[in-house]
Amino acid sequence: MAATVVGMSTLSGKTALVAGGTRGASRAIAVELGRAGAFVYVTGRSTRAGRSEVDRPETIEETAELVEKAGGRAEAIRVDHLVPAEVEALAKRIDPLDILVDGLWGGDKHLGWGKPVWEHDLDAGLRMIRLGIDAHLITSHFLLPRLIERPGGLLVELTDGTAEYNAKYREGTSLPFYVAKASAHLLAIGEAAELAAHGATAVAFTPGYLRSEMMLDIYGVTEDNWRDACERVPHFAISESPTFCGRTVVALASDPDRARWSGRTVSSGQLAKEYEVDDVDGSRPDAWRYIAEVADAGKPADTTGYR
Repeated sequence: MAATVVGMSTLSGKTALVAGGTRGASRAIAVELGRAGAFVYVTGRSTRAGRSEVDRPETIEETAELVEKAGGRAEAIRVDHLVPAEVEALAKRIDPLDILVDGLWGGDKHLGWGKPVWEHDLDAGLRMIRLGIDAHLITSHFLLPRLIERPGGLLVELTDGTAEYNAKYREGTSLPFYVAKASAHLLAIGEAAELAAHGATAVAFTPGYLRSEMMLDIYGVTEDNWRDACERVPHFAISESPTFCGRTVVALASDPDRARWSGRTVSSGQLAKEYEVDDVDGSRPDAWRYIAEVADAGKPADTTGYR
């Protein structure tokens, strides 16, 4: 079957806000929303004037420029979504709002992989909870009133892992990370229930094995030669580009029947199958099914039937 092509005018006249749109999947979602015709506000803490605690070179201004390079229109606004007054001021500035993508995180330096909670740095753990839960609730408190001003709004809560995969504790991660990310499933359920009377949809969305800027740096490769990393990390073969996430979220946002997804956690691979969306290399990686059935099962890396 032919892949779906999301046209430039698919989201024409729509206004989107990508919170935490500095890098990774959130950045790509912002770019693809703009490419599809939406005006995109990009918020975050990393600007050309200063970096967030993530201490990466990507900035919200660069994201806005990438949106414009893709043919869209965008505005970058520096906001710390843990500061209620800043988010309240943002909400007063954005009207109307049709699509809210909450990609807030920034906890990568606090992960503490493999440490039990009594050994994990307490301040780092609580910081992840603040970034993964508090910031999302603060954002919803102030921005959802904008989203329900006209019917058809869409809220996308970014997370890590499907609801099925996160139903069991993820050995090798850390308890604060697990709680912060798994909370998105409950956020989507609750927000969907509260938004239903206003004709709005809420979902949690997870990328697969993402080739983010940080991951490419860690593996010492680029998007052009990413397969070289598979020699050292064989299961990286199932990885996907951030653009894949952006394309699948745009397909969801463009679906007039998207309310059927409300309250659910969806993955890039799941949406790609539903909407016939391809990654930049023409494949459709189904990472979470692969991780469960191949990687976690201890099988040799083989993406046959998974991309």
